[in-house]
Amino acid sequence: MASSLTKDSTRPDTPGSEKTFFGHPRGLATLFMTEMWERFSYYGMRALLPLYLVAPGGLHLNAGTATAIYSVYVSLVYLLTLPGGWFADRVLGPRKTVAVAGLIIMLGHLCLALPVAAAFFVGLGLVAIGSGLLKANISTMVGHLYKGPDDPRRDGGFTLFYIGINLGAFVAPLVIGTVGENVSWHLGFALAALGMALGLAQYLLGGRHLDERSSEVPTPLSAEEKAATLRKGLIWLAVAAVFYGAVGFTGHFTLNWALIPLTLIGLIVPILVITRILRDKELDSAERSKVSAYIWFFAAAAVFWMIYDQGGSTLSIFAGKKADNSILGWEFPVSWYQSVNPVLIMALAPVFAWLWLWLNRRGKEPSTIVKFASGLLLVGASFVLFLAPLSIAEGGHKAAAAWLAAIYFVQTVGELTLSPVGLSVTTKMAPKKYASQMMGVWFLAVTAGDSVTALLSNPAVGGVNLDRMGFVALEAVLALVAGVAVWMYRNKVKQLMGDVR
Repeated sequence: MASSLTKDSTRPDTPGSEKTFFGHPRGLATLFMTEMWERFSYYGMRALLPLYLVAPGGLHLNAGTATAIYSVYVSLVYLLTLPGGWFADRVLGPRKTVAVAGLIIMLGHLCLALPVAAAFFVGLGLVAIGSGLLKANISTMVGHLYKGPDDPRRDGGFTLFYIGINLGAFVAPLVIGTVGENVSWHLGFALAALGMALGLAQYLLGGRHLDERSSEVPTPLSAEEKAATLRKGLIWLAVAAVFYGAVGFTGHFTLNWALIPLTLIGLIVPILVITRILRDKELDSAERSKVSAYIWFFAAAAVFWMIYDQGGSTLSIFAGKKADNSILGWEFPVSWYQSVNPVLIMALAPVFAWLWLWLNRRGKEPSTIVKFASGLLLVGASFVLFLAPLSIAEGGHKAAAAWLAAIYFVQTVGELTLSPVGLSVTTKMAPKKYASQMMGVWFLAVTAGDSVTALLSNPAVGGVNLDRMGFVALEAVLALVAGVAVWMYRNKVKQLMGDVR
């Protein structure tokens, strides 16, 4: 990235001799590359995960169990952003936490690269823990590079950072997916470890360009709090060790002894967190009203992500078995479908940013609640579209790749109407007391949505075949009805939002 570092003497806050990253603080290059390589490792592994779980040369599980494992894994990544943020705020600070996270992620991918089932599941756990630690803090460090929220370069900096995320996500399936499917599953996972190693190395080398605030621990634990936290952690660890040791020793342990508790945690924690915030007596009436309105956005997002994230599980498994994955006679790896979304995001995000400004200047920009309703309607429409390739497959034929590309396109457009808006409205509606924690609450919507998918697909619980026409139609109707309901109650929600627009 050396060629992208330029001198900028036109800005009063940038000395003429200081190198910048496209006019931004040089530390942005460090964080850009760290996130790009981390996303390369994460999305590359994620593209292989459901395919490896069902493959005869992999774990050879049924589609329901594979979808449950995939969904629990994704839900954990987002669930762990809450303790990840807490760990940086109270123990290590963002900078050291991200370094630890990178190391944990790399070790996790190395475990996945070992041809041992037990090591594979340990690897999944490590990658989830590391991703939760990193995701919660690296965006905070980007913000530290700028002089407060009014710095005119701030939005542009986050845009560049977002490009890094999607660049890594785009390239990963093309490289890791190809090697994993065509050469060796475990070599593909090893490439993910190499990617994270490269990201960690340049992060440590470029750390001197980061802001000093990133090294601070905002609210460090007191000695008493450290002792109490360690004591509670060891107690829970001991309880889990004794319980699962007893289950394993008696020969009753199965994968569901881990999957079902994790699924339930993914459903219960979001409810408990939102309830605790809503019942906090220190909030004034206006803040409590905004939290009540936020529940609508949270529920809508959970439904959206429940369907959207099946693009990496249900759709991927369907493509592997029942789609003609070729273009003009040239066959491509199934994992390549996972590159469709990031390349569309990079192409369409600037268009949407321009569109909202253009409509705003004319007084016609849709409200936040209408954008959310649109996202739900679009994700519902994507599963209506999914009915066509399902019907083709039931007729004994393989569905064309264009059908799946169209589904991913509609879902991406839906994502752009809901996800960035959700991040924005979360910051606007957060009570002052929970200003930092509310971003973690937003990520819990993903946890809740994926936990529902895990519960439904698990053969021991719901046992639902998620790639059957009846259930796909039901999910589509659920999203469409939710979208219409959000639109119908938009005035009530606007009233609860108070001065937020």
